[in-house]
Amino acid sequence: MSTIQDEIRIALHAIWIRRWLALAVAWIVCILGWLFVAQIPSKYESRARIAVQNSQILPDGMTNGQPNDMGSVDRVRQTLISAINLQKVVRGTDLASTVSSDADVAARVSSLAQAIKIENQQDTIFQLTVTQGSPKLAQQVAQKLIDIFVESNLVGDRNNTNQSLAFLDKQLADRQKQLQIAEARRAQYQNQFLGGLPGTGSVADRIGLARSQMAQVDSDLAAAQSSFAAVQGQLAGTPRSVSDGGGVAVSPARARLATIQGQLADARARGYTENHPDVVALKNQLVAAQAAVRAEPAGAAAGGQPNPLYMSLQSMAAEKQAQLASLKIRKSQLQNDLDRLNASLSSDPEAAAQQGANDRDYQVLKDSYDQLLRQREQVALRGQAQNQTDAMRFSLIDPPTYPRAPTSPNRILLLSMVFAAGLGLGIGSAFALSKLRQTFTTPQSLQRTMGMPVIGAIGEVVTRSQATARAQRLKLFLGGTAALGGAYVMVLAIELLQRGMAA
Repeated sequence: MSTIQDEIRIALHAIWIRRWLALAVAWIVCILGWLFVAQIPSKYESRARIAVQNSQILPDGMTNGQPNDMGSVDRVRQTLISAINLQKVVRGTDLASTVSSDADVAARVSSLAQAIKIENQQDTIFQLTVTQGSPKLAQQVAQKLIDIFVESNLVGDRNNTNQSLAFLDKQLADRQKQLQIAEARRAQYQNQFLGGLPGTGSVADRIGLARSQMAQVDSDLAAAQSSFAAVQGQLAGTPRSVSDGGGVAVSPARARLATIQGQLADARARGYTENHPDVVALKNQLVAAQAAVRAEPAGAAAGGQPNPLYMSLQSMAAEKQAQLASLKIRKSQLQNDLDRLNASLSSDPEAAAQQGANDRDYQVLKDSYDQLLRQREQVALRGQAQNQTDAMRFSLIDPPTYPRAPTSPNRILLLSMVFAAGLGLGIGSAFALSKLRQTFTTPQSLQRTMGMPVIGAIGEVVTRSQATARAQRLKLFLGGTAALGGAYVMVLAIELLQRGMAA
């Protein structure tokens, strides 16, 4: 423990002996360091918070591709830091006094873009931070940016809408001319090649329609034939007259003949062929019944009155027969039309191909024209909405602040660090010099170093004049040290005074 204390005493004595070197180094380091800190420019930050919301009054799909608020925030960010807006900021603030040419403006714009920061705090709220060399200039730049963006948004949206309408009107006029030419070409072809053909549309469309109608007529004709055969069967099995008492006024042979005829007609209506066993049997029975009718005496079926059911079936059979005849005529007409269309297609296939090309060109132009017309209506409607309401609403939550203190550098901390570094380097330089010029301060250190016993030590004898001179030098040293501390306090006071003047 005593050895450590001795070493500390030796080190302090060595530093004290070279105290003037330590004080000089401390002064030099502090002065140079404080001058360097003073040259660091101050930076002031002005902050503002803005809320941006879409006032969407149009349905989805008509908002020009910006359906959400995040897209609006991105638009704010891109617009604020655009070169055009930054040039307006340079020329509209105190920065204008620092530029004299376009090159200076470009340099200011470049540095200004680096000094602007936009951060999202919530979905539609973002913070604008502007860093400048003075608090007044930082606030001016932030306020100018907000004013320019609000103005450019209100005017820019309407200009974009007007430009879009002008472009769409020009495109619609071009499409309308092309559509009129296509319509004229199509009408000329219709009159020249298709004027005498039945139906409408292209030859292929007319053939397809005729075949479809033919298939429908065939189906209706088969149904009408079946219905007519069924009515005939019922008519054959129904007596023409009835007796006064309600009984049938026909002979048994005639009644059997009528029954067999009805069964035969019903079998044919079901689709049985002539070789079907039931049809063959009914034919044999029919021959026998006809022979019985021819053999019965005349007048056997006399008497009675007309049968109403027979007359109703007879009327129905006439109606079915007329319908069947009409369908046959319609089928004949369709067949003739189909033959004419097929003949036209076979005789001039190039004309049919030309019609298809005309129709395709016309349809493409018509679809394009209709699409442009719909887009034009949407843009016009959006423009009316923008004239009546703002597409984006801005709410200034916090206006640009006026900074009271610089955000960087922290000069008080830097000045204190320079003062501490000056003291440390001064003491360190004195201690390092003592190691280069090592002397023995105590007899014990001499004995440890030489390994030999020290017989005795002679103390220093100081005269009165020497003591007076040493006291004067001590006062000067303490004065220099106090002056260094006072200089430190003075630079701190100057920094605080500058902050107050800037605020």
